[in-house]
Amino acid sequence: MRLTNHLLLTFAATVALSTMALPMGYGAERFDHLVRNDFFAGFQGDQAALNRGLEKTAAILAQNPQHAEAMVWHGTGLFYQSGQAFRTGDQAKGMELYGKGIGMMKQAVALDPRNPGVRIPRGSVLLSAARSMPPQMAEALRADGLSDFLTIYDQQKGNLAELGEHPRGELLLGIADSYSRMGETQKAEEFFLMIQKLLPEKSPYAKSAALWLEKKEPLPARQAGCFGCHTAK
Repeated sequence: MRLTNHLLLTFAATVALSTMALPMGYGAERFDHLVRNDFFAGFQGDQAALNRGLEKTAAILAQNPQHAEAMVWHGTGLFYQSGQAFRTGDQAKGMELYGKGIGMMKQAVALDPRNPGVRIPRGSVLLSAARSMPPQMAEALRADGLSDFLTIYDQQKGNLAELGEHPRGELLLGIADSYSRMGETQKAEEFFLMIQKLLPEKSPYAKSAALWLEKKEPLPARQAGCFGCHTAK
C-alpha cells in the first residue's frame, strides 16, 4: 500500500480545517496553536519542523498520556510519515507507522469524543486519505472521518450561518462527499442542497454542489474539498 503524491501534497491543507472550523466559543487557549505550524510545515516537506511537532506532542504525552489533542496530532504526524515510507518502498515501516498513526487518532477520539480539537484533525486527514486509497482500504477511514465531521455538524448545526465561508463549506462538503462515495445518495443530496442554500453561489462549494446535483456521482478529488485552506477566513 502507498499514499499517493496527491495526498502528500494536500495533507497540510486538509488538516488546516482544524484551525478554522472549531465551534463558536471553543476558547482562546487552543492546543493546536502550540503545534500546528510545525506540523503544517512538516507536511509540506520540512522534516525538521515535523520532527519538532512530533517531539512537542511526545513530550506532552510523556507528562500526560491521556492528552487527547496531543495524541491526535502526534497520530497525524505518524500517519504522514507512513506515506513517506511507502513512497521510498519501505512497506514494513509504512505499515508500522500507518497502524500506529491510525491507532493513536482512534484512541484520542475515544478519550475525548466531543472535542472538535480532536475530531476535526482526524476527520480531515482520514477523509482526504480515503479519496486516494483503494475502496477496500478507504471504507473504514471514510466511516471514521464522516463520524468526526458529523459530530462537529451536530454541535454546530444551530449556528452554521455564524461560521466563516471556508469552515462551513469544508464541513458540509466533507459530509456530502463522504455520503456520495459511500453510495448514500439521498443523504448526500441533502447536504449538497444545504451547501447551495448556505454558501454563496460563486463559492467553490456551491459550484461543487451544482456539479454533483447534475450528475449525482462522486466528485473529482480536486472538487471534493480543501479550497484555500491556508488563506480562507
